[in-house]
Amino acid sequence: MDAGTVRCAANYAPLTPLSFIERAAAVYGDRAAVVYGEARRRTWREVRERCVRVAAALATRFGVARGDVVTVLSPNVPAMYELHFAVPMAGAVLCTFNTRHDAPMVSALLKHSGAKVFLVESSLLDVGRAALKRLADSESNAASIPVLVTISDDAGPGEASGCAADYEGLIKSAPSEFDIRWPANELDPITLNYTSGTTSRPKGVVYNHRGAYLNTIGTVLAYDITPMPTYLWTVPMFHCNGWHLPWGVAMQGGTNVCLRHFTAAVIFDSIARHGVTHMGGAPTVLNMILNAPTADRKPLPGTVRVMTGGAPPPPRVLAGMEELGFAVYHIYGLTETYGPATVCAWMPEWDALPAEERARLKARQGFQHVAMEEVDVKDPATMESVPRDGEAVGEVMFRGNTVMSGYYKDISATKESMAGGWLHTGDLAVRHPDGYIQLKDRAKDIIISGGENISSIEVESVIFSHPAVLEAAVVARPDNHWGETPCAFVKLKDGAGATEAEIMGFCRQRLPHYMAPKTVVFEEDLPKTSTGKTQKFVLREKARAMGSLTKTGSKQA
Repeated sequence: MDAGTVRCAANYAPLTPLSFIERAAAVYGDRAAVVYGEARRRTWREVRERCVRVAAALATRFGVARGDVVTVLSPNVPAMYELHFAVPMAGAVLCTFNTRHDAPMVSALLKHSGAKVFLVESSLLDVGRAALKRLADSESNAASIPVLVTISDDAGPGEASGCAADYEGLIKSAPSEFDIRWPANELDPITLNYTSGTTSRPKGVVYNHRGAYLNTIGTVLAYDITPMPTYLWTVPMFHCNGWHLPWGVAMQGGTNVCLRHFTAAVIFDSIARHGVTHMGGAPTVLNMILNAPTADRKPLPGTVRVMTGGAPPPPRVLAGMEELGFAVYHIYGLTETYGPATVCAWMPEWDALPAEERARLKARQGFQHVAMEEVDVKDPATMESVPRDGEAVGEVMFRGNTVMSGYYKDISATKESMAGGWLHTGDLAVRHPDGYIQLKDRAKDIIISGGENISSIEVESVIFSHPAVLEAAVVARPDNHWGETPCAFVKLKDGAGATEAEIMGFCRQRLPHYMAPKTVVFEEDLPKTSTGKTQKFVLREKARAMGSLTKTGSKQA
């Protein structure tokens, strides 16, 4: 073909996840798209029609234009799923808030995002209203206050609750005709996701249509989501847009089983009732399943594929899930990488290895998935790749189409995070001779004791293997002699017992003595984010408050 051949412009339609629901409605139109509770079941054709109606209502009733931000505060109910399509259909940018945020934080994010509409699920209305009041008290321009829309299971009028509208009411009153506002450019923003903000004010991460489309495909392939799966929603949709699986399930014409809240009993019941094939969750969710009482368990109808990430999974948890009949897929990523960015690609010859060795291999973060251009472990000072020896530690860095467009309204932070043309994650890792990367710690979580770097992840993995331990987190405790020493916060299994000396002795048998915790604190619960990550900054504050373990002029081995 002549390089100068003129091609039809139709060949260059922007890549967007909106194409997935269009195809799902056409190919799988009469199949179940969303299931919720005992009675709620809608087909792909119905869900697509509802999404278009919501988009029409946003545009015609509230004047939502291209590029406007529409915010949502909601658990994983059907409306939350639909809004992942409806808001982009209106040409707007979807911004989903963490359901654990309090009113001051929600108010700050509403202001920063410049939201035009604010949809709030009924169980969170008190937080939503309080956030709007704080915003109104601080703003002199009434036009900058977003319109409040309720999401409820009852399709009653929103006016009765003091809101501008109710979600179901919007659908019923929406115009019957509406032209979907396809992105003019595939690099137009599709969603705005705020980081967890555990150590500072959350940053707004901008995703574009192209990146979302590609990352959805990469995640579906990495996770072996075959056509017509049944996906159980145990990952919050507000977190990196549910790891891009609102769009991924549509891509494969599957069924979404929505859950407002869940326990281990609810998970087992949902799997048995609906024939669930796929689900996801942080290692804490896997731990919940693994330690469920016998009365809460039900036989699996078949292999359930579980994608886990958000924190490095302990090998013991991975091995235990395998024994129960779950196939675990280990992924790794950040909000800045559209969620999933790497996968521990599994080799069939590893199936013959002992269970402990399989779990050790699966605990690694692996390689980039097919939609990410490159992942590397580099020296941040020289930007040189570290040797592939499994020992040299460097910072994990990414580049490619599925790296964020940037931080919203924060050019300096964007430039800093992208220095040298790579996204700097702040995660420290090694690269093994076979090329697989393995996290050692967050830079801020490394414990430096007597000049030695201690990976809190490695220590936690050993503590997790103790038969009495349900959860564990290790942070630095200040020390007048060593600088810092490992301090373990431990939650025991129900009915189990262990002493501080026993846990420390257990670790000393399996780790160099300098890595073993010098302090063990037993807790009823460890503080966590809504996505299951342990809030180590809270535990670091507790450890600092304990003061130095070693008294001045003395030392411990």
